[in-house]
Amino acid sequence: MGSFWRKVEKDCESEDPMRKIFLIGISTVSAFALGAAAFAYADQQAHPSKADTYKMLELFGDVLTTVDQQYVVPVDNKKLIQAAIDGMLTSLDPHSGYLDADAFSDMRDQTRGEYGGLGLQVTAEDGAVKIISPMDDTPASRAGIQPGDYITAIDGQSIIGQSLNDAVKSMRGPVGTQISLTIARDKVDPFTVRLTREVIDIKSVTSRLEGDYGYIRLSGFDEKTGPETQAAIRDLKAKDPNLKGLVLDLRNNPGGLVDQAVDVASDFLNGGEVVSQRGRDPHDITRYNARADGDKLHGLPMVVLINGGSASASEIVAGCLKDRERATIVGLTSFGKGSVQTVIPLRGGADGALKLTTDRYYTPSGGSIQKTGIAPDLFVANSKKQAEAVYDDAAFQYTEGALRNALDAQEGRVRVTPKDIEIPAAKAGLQKASLSDDDQDDDAAPASKTPAAKLTQAEKDKADFELQRALDVLRYGSVAAAVQMKPTAVYAKPTPKFTTAQAGPPPAKVAPGVFPAEKTAPANASPAAAPQSR
Repeated sequence: MGSFWRKVEKDCESEDPMRKIFLIGISTVSAFALGAAAFAYADQQAHPSKADTYKMLELFGDVLTTVDQQYVVPVDNKKLIQAAIDGMLTSLDPHSGYLDADAFSDMRDQTRGEYGGLGLQVTAEDGAVKIISPMDDTPASRAGIQPGDYITAIDGQSIIGQSLNDAVKSMRGPVGTQISLTIARDKVDPFTVRLTREVIDIKSVTSRLEGDYGYIRLSGFDEKTGPETQAAIRDLKAKDPNLKGLVLDLRNNPGGLVDQAVDVASDFLNGGEVVSQRGRDPHDITRYNARADGDKLHGLPMVVLINGGSASASEIVAGCLKDRERATIVGLTSFGKGSVQTVIPLRGGADGALKLTTDRYYTPSGGSIQKTGIAPDLFVANSKKQAEAVYDDAAFQYTEGALRNALDAQEGRVRVTPKDIEIPAAKAGLQKASLSDDDQDDDAAPASKTPAAKLTQAEKDKADFELQRALDVLRYGSVAAAVQMKPTAVYAKPTPKFTTAQAGPPPAKVAPGVFPAEKTAPANASPAAAPQSR
């Protein structure tokens, strides 16, 4: 998932001699098997608990030798071993994995905010490539690709079962060249989009004025995000010295670097804890605090926008500002990724790196958001379709909890299901301008087939119902006041349909060819999950 990475300048050559020897032993197939066996024999009595491990390593060497000698076509032992390492790590959780040297270099480029490609954050799930989030103003976002989509083929060639690293390499290429992606999306027939590769120079921070209020959009957390956020705040205050408040938009922000999340949160706090990380040892706790006198808004009211695509570092910021009662949260429950991945270079990166889950993170109140996410203070969706998806079966939702091998939630914590969700009122006879295909309530074709008309920024803002409700909260001073003073349509949680047995006489017999009259709902009954207003 959009991981947030802690940079670890750690060269595995500096580790203990036994580890060195073990790595040397895997340089060839026969040496690997022999080395593993020798370790098992020499160390068996001193460390009986290691005997089974060394036995399995010897088994791995035997299997590799057999494949090398008997597979129907010649094999590349290096690729086989790399695949085995990756398989071992990905079996732990959805966010751990092995990065070969090229993938490690790509990852460093991405955290610097500059690289070539399509602008996609992806992960592997059950042999397929799943979209975490398209990045703002990139070929992927302009093509209408959405979080939760699956890429099933590249240039007409299936990638089902292919490793994530190989799939990502296939999507990279010379700037200006074209590539076609086959997309599978829930409740939509598979379709193909054709994209042109670009140099992705991510601008993670954008800002503008919305009347008397500031608006800052963070699309990710790379090395530039902290300084760019501070610059955006200065720019907004220079444009309007009488600024009344701020909307911080973290929707579809897949995360990034933890230090940048701490920097951003510090811009709105005066000291105190932002987040803590806790490893396997319960005493291994790292706390990150905001800068003293860091609040550059000097207490002006804030609203943070989140949705199901807000993950990891963006959840740290939202969770911190909520726990510290510094901001009101509006939107939909976030993704729920509460783990930290440490990137550990191997031989200085020459052999790639491990991306290993080493910690869980906790918001200032001491709660983990793993699988549960950050719940808004006001649940708002940009469309009825989005609201309906919140009540889908958990297996069909795009959340951390739906990922295979995801870490368990903190004991006693569950993902909040709202009683109802605010949605925009339907306007008969008008075609709603939308920000993405996901906001369409009808069965229109994907955005890639029917590109949306160019909208002005004012038109986009007006169509963005979540943003408008965030501004309402600022204008009226609270969620309760906004709901009371400016009621909207709401989508209620669907009522389960079930049949109950009733005591009483058996049903009357009906003559052949005669059918009982159908029962009809009372005239004043309304269908379950129908939009309401409040």
